[in-house]
Amino acid sequence: MQSQPIWLDTHAHLDAAEFGGRALDVALRARRAGVLGGVIPAVERGNFSAVQTLAQLCGWGYALGIHPLYVDQARESDLEALRRAVEQALADPRFVGIGEIGLDFFVPGLDRDRQQRFYAAQLRIARDCGLPVILHVRKSQDALLAGLRRAGFAAGRPAGIAHAFNGSMQQAQSFIDLGFALGFGGAMTFERALNIRRLLVDVPDTVPVLETDAPDIPPVWLYRPRSAPLEAPPAPNAPEQLPRIAHAMAALRGWSIEQTAAQTTSNALRALPRLAGALGAAGFPSVAAPGP
Repeated sequence: MQSQPIWLDTHAHLDAAEFGGRALDVALRARRAGVLGGVIPAVERGNFSAVQTLAQLCGWGYALGIHPLYVDQARESDLEALRRAVEQALADPRFVGIGEIGLDFFVPGLDRDRQQRFYAAQLRIARDCGLPVILHVRKSQDALLAGLRRAGFAAGRPAGIAHAFNGSMQQAQSFIDLGFALGFGGAMTFERALNIRRLLVDVPDTVPVLETDAPDIPPVWLYRPRSAPLEAPPAPNAPEQLPRIAHAMAALRGWSIEQTAAQTTSNALRALPRLAGALGAAGFPSVAAPGP
C-alpha cells in the first residue's frame, strides 16, 4: 500500500488567538492529514516562551524574532533579550533560526527607520550565531536584500526562507542567489494571483517551500470577502490545509504529489538545517537534512 506523502509547514502561528489555545489539536489534525510538523515563528518578545512551549508540545520547530509589525511597540532592550533567548535556544534541537523578521512597507503609518534598525540588529544576531532567517517580505524586497548584503549574507550558507514572497523574478533571483528558499501558500491557489503563480512556475526546483501562515493567508476555498455576511465566519487557515495547497503547487509546476512532497521537504530542510533535528526530537528520526 502506498504511504501517505509527508509535508512540512514552514510557517504557522499556532499561538495565534484564532486557535483559542488549542494548538495541540490543530497540530494533531495536521498530522492526520500528513503534515509531519513545521515551524512556529515568534513575532515579539512577549511570545518567545509561548512558541518554545508549543513547539515542544506539538513536536514542531520554532524561530525567535521580532516581526516588523510589532517593532513600533517593541523596546530597544527587546533586541538584547532576543540575543539572550537565541543563545540559550541554541542548545534546544527544536530551535531552527531567527524569525519572523523583516520589513513591511505596505501597512501605512509604520516607522520605516525603526523597522530598518531592528531588522539590521536581528540580522547581526543571525550572522553571529550562524543561523538562517525567516523573512517577512511585503513591498520591501530591495531594502531587505540591501540589509542582507550589509550584514554579510552571501551564497554558500543556508540563508533561510523569504516567506510569502511576491516580488519580481529578478528580485526572487537575488534572494535565491543568497541561498534563500521562497515560501508559497494559500495565495497561489487564487487564479488572479498571476505574479505569484508565474514565480512558482519559473523558479528552480530547489527553491519552493510550502507554508500556510496559519491562521492568515487563507486558500481560495477558505476565503471570504469583506462584504460577506458576518454570521458564519470561516474557520481560520490551519496546517491541515497544506496538502490541498500542495496539490495546487503540483498542478502549477507539473509535479506529481509525491515529487511535490519530496522536493518541498528537501528544500525546507536545506533552508532550515536545524529543522531535521526538531523533527527528530519529536520522534521522527527518518527525516534527515539533505546533503550539500
